[in-house]
Amino acid sequence: MACCGSEVDLDSVPLIALNMNVRKKLGLYLNPRTAVASDWMAMAEAMGFTYLEIKNYEPSKNPTGTVLEEWQARCSDATVGKLVSILVEVERNDIVEDLRPLIGACTPELFDAFICYCQSDFEFVIEMIRELEQTKFKLKLCVFDRDVLPGSCVWTITSELIEKRCKRMVVVISDEYLKSDACDFQTKFALSLSPGAQKKRLIPVKYKSMKKPFPSILRFLTLCDYTRPCIQEWFWSRLAKALSLP
Repeated sequence: MACCGSEVDLDSVPLIALNMNVRKKLGLYLNPRTAVASDWMAMAEAMGFTYLEIKNYEPSKNPTGTVLEEWQARCSDATVGKLVSILVEVERNDIVEDLRPLIGACTPELFDAFICYCQSDFEFVIEMIRELEQTKFKLKLCVFDRDVLPGSCVWTITSELIEKRCKRMVVVISDEYLKSDACDFQTKFALSLSPGAQKKRLIPVKYKSMKKPFPSILRFLTLCDYTRPCIQEWFWSRLAKALSLP
């Protein structure tokens, strides 16, 4: 469904791309209960939510936002285009028209790399941001704590980001990484996507010494090793070059 006078096919734009500004404006239209126009409850019903589910969302300060987050989490094919179709279905064409420029601009944000890390390694991730985003390299990294909106399904969002919106994934390896369920899921998911292109997709990085063995599922990949003093001078340029490849 191409709409809003835009070249963007909104049916191919995942709901996660709907920014906070648009979500807030939708709430301003749909949160108030009114007898003359469909509200958030009508939208939720059209999305397939049950009566009991809708009643449970009622105490929320922003039920529209809650419903959008829940729909995004439970419906793997929730798109901006489908949301527009639902608004038309519940006869809220006024919202579609008023938000036309904002909705039409909802193209997914793309990244050079998804950074897979555990919380104890976050300081190194901050350094990575400084060295790769804020220097001549001008790369765009997807860092979960910075770039993902709170209140969403972790597994759904990370899968979407890794598969469709990030060219590569940098895996920050440490002893703590080996104990992280989230890192384990992200790594295995990325490896499963394109077995024939694994060497291009994943880049393991080691920035401190480890007591535990290096993960066997990543042994076939070339390691970017920050712990070797002799190559630290080239570390960031090598990593940036690998992330900049087509």
